[in-house]
Amino acid sequence: MTQNRRQFLRTAALASVGTGLALNNAFALDSLLPFNINRKTGIGKGKMKLRFYSYELQLKHVFTVATFSRKTTPDVQVEIEYEGEIGYGEASLPPYLGETVESTISFLKEVDLGQFSNPFYIEDILSYVDQIMPGRTPAKAAIDIALHDLVGKLFAQPWHRILGLNKDKEISTTYTIGIDKEEMVKEKTREVKGQFNVLKVKLGGGTDKEMIRAIRSVTDVPLAVDVNQGWKDREQALDMIHWLKEQGIVMVEQPMPKKRIKDISWLTEHSPLPVFADESLQRLSDIPKLHGVYSGLNIKLMKCTGMHEAWKMMTLGRALGMRIMIGCMTETSCAVSAAAQMAPAVDFADLDGNLLIANDLFKGMVVKKGFITLNDLPGIGLTKL
Repeated sequence: MTQNRRQFLRTAALASVGTGLALNNAFALDSLLPFNINRKTGIGKGKMKLRFYSYELQLKHVFTVATFSRKTTPDVQVEIEYEGEIGYGEASLPPYLGETVESTISFLKEVDLGQFSNPFYIEDILSYVDQIMPGRTPAKAAIDIALHDLVGKLFAQPWHRILGLNKDKEISTTYTIGIDKEEMVKEKTREVKGQFNVLKVKLGGGTDKEMIRAIRSVTDVPLAVDVNQGWKDREQALDMIHWLKEQGIVMVEQPMPKKRIKDISWLTEHSPLPVFADESLQRLSDIPKLHGVYSGLNIKLMKCTGMHEAWKMMTLGRALGMRIMIGCMTETSCAVSAAAQMAPAVDFADLDGNLLIANDLFKGMVVKKGFITLNDLPGIGLTKL
């Protein structure tokens, strides 16, 4: 079989996967399989091996939101090896997720991937992982990301292509400016001037108008705002949103405490800007309850257990007529690049977590002129530094 013919068959099968057919069925064409995988069963001779280690992310600036500040973020790096290929994953552990390095490693020690001889059974593997114990979503996301990276490498294709997405679609990522003193806010804004098409501003700390005015004295680019549940009165919140619209703000994220469902629903109904759920949204099962309460969803891999469930959430959200945003925590390029594989399918992206740290372990998705730029490396598109 010629190389062109093999490539055509590989591409055709991957296109079928992108339209929703099971990964396992794609292996009817033996040209898809790596040389060391059985042509009839799609199974190699080895077993998946799980490895992990702790890592601390060093932030470039103190990161402040409405409820806390920090200079570092705990993190656990994960690897899954199969037939000589290694998939990389990551669990970022900001304090508000309620997970620690210890709880994450404790969970990972319970995971036995050796019982699975076929890494392409993503649904079965991740269902098993999810059922080990409740919660532990960052740990589950780390396994999900590593598994997707591994499977993409065995496919020899990036996940944006497997999902049938156009990587050349122009999707801007926001860059986050945390709550700070006026001069520091101006300095942070100047540092990235001309590099981003949209900035994301943290509000809810009692100095909201001062924050926006400080940024507006430096740049006129569109702004998104994330209140992190910081506003308590819906009438005042609506007044603020009207003022923000006049300042060139394009969306508002989690304006009020997540349990204030009636107030948020009222605010969304009257708001001149789209209102997105963040803290209110964890997993797929949350979405029906949020329909009619918010106009959009901010989906994050660390909260929803990874790429597999995130894609389901996007599909359901779209079906309900909601707008979709893909977000991140402070993360290395590993988790950010995993989320970026789905970026061509969203309305807003907030994938700057790797840009906020000083000790990245990988090179993956990059931002060029403010746009998410995906490469054609297989899996989630990583090169380890």
